[in-house]
Order: sequence, then structure tokens, then C-alpha cells
Amino acid sequence: MTVTKTIVFPEIEKVIRAFDFETITSERKIILQPLIDFIQNKVTNQQEIRLNLICTHNSRRSHLSQVWAQTAAAHFNIKNVFCYSGGTEATALFPMAAKTLEQSGFKIKTIAAGNNPIYAIKYSDNEHPVIGFSKTYDDDFNPKSEFVAILTCSQADGGCPFIAGAEMRIPITFEDPKAFDNTSQQAEKYQERSLQIATEMCYVFSQIKSY
Repeated sequence: MTVTKTIVFPEIEKVIRAFDFETITSERKIILQPLIDFIQNKVTNQQEIRLNLICTHNSRRSHLSQVWAQTAAAHFNIKNVFCYSGGTEATALFPMAAKTLEQSGFKIKTIAAGNNPIYAIKYSDNEHPVIGFSKTYDDDFNPKSEFVAILTCSQADGGCPFIAGAEMRIPITFEDPKAFDNTSQQAEKYQERSLQIATEMCYVFSQIKSY
């Protein structure tokens, strides 16, 4: 049976096609390998793949990672992948993170406004959007078991020595673009971090052999 490949938006497709996995250092590839192995094992055993990407405030890196991981899975035609995100505390999805995704071709709609807005983030015409809002990693919105916890910041890695329900805990940490908020380099640094995360998530899914 032929499985229909998800078509991501052309702008996003163009961004992904420009990635050069050779720019990922061997040290980073070693860090990414446990996630590749986890996903491959699930695919081989025809099981659902749940990734919970966790940072301290669930405002920047964890959302960028969630959105790009879901998009990478679609682009590389890896099915039954469900990506979530959370924090050790809830704040709000930082507007610059959403704007940065828009600049790469994502279509973002605000579903609910307020102190912690809820966004629908679309990467494809026919796929369910990623629902983006800040929450704790153990929020009812997220899975309770049979998921991998991916720690995207060192504070969350240190602050979450145990995550209930996680099958595995994998630190894949990124530098925080928050350091450049309200500076002339803000847009550039958010884009730089988003593209690093995107390149690494695409590398991970490019390594998966589907059956």
C-alpha cells in the first residue's frame, strides 16, 4: 500500500531543502543519536511516536522544537508522530518565536488571546495544525505515558531529573535566543536558533528508515 506523503507549504519546503546536514558537528550528531534510535525503534515496531519537548518556560526553544519536529516528520514521511511541548512552569509563547516561524513559511492563527495566547500553527494545507501555547510538561494536554522527554534547555535538564511517564529522557539543549531580546540582533538570533533546531530535527527524521 502506498502511503501518501504530506506536502508541506512550498516556503517551508524551500527552507528545508537548503539545509546542509554536514554543518552539524559530530558532537551534535552524537547528542541527537539517542532520539534517532528511539524513533527508529518505534517505527520498526509500528508504534506511535510521542515527543514531548521541554524547556523551562515553554516560550521559545521548546515550541520551535515541537513545530519543527512535527514538520520534519511530515516532510520525511514518518507517520504516527505526535509532538508536544511543555515547561517546568507555564508563561506564554513569546511573540518573536511565532513571528520567526511565520518568516519560514508557517501560517499562524491566534485562536485565543490573553496572557497565554493559543495559536494554530500550520505547516501543510491538509494536516492538523500544531496547537501552540505555554503549559507545564505534565499538563493534561500532553501525554501521560509512552513518550520521550526531550530537554531543550540546560535549566530544564537540571531541573527535571525525573519526568513521570517518560520512556526515555534525552537532553538536546539549545542556546536561548532570549538573551538578544530588545536588541538590534533579536530577529537575526531568533532566526538563527530556529534554523539550527530545524536543521537538527530534519537530520533526525532523515535518518529514519520506514518499512
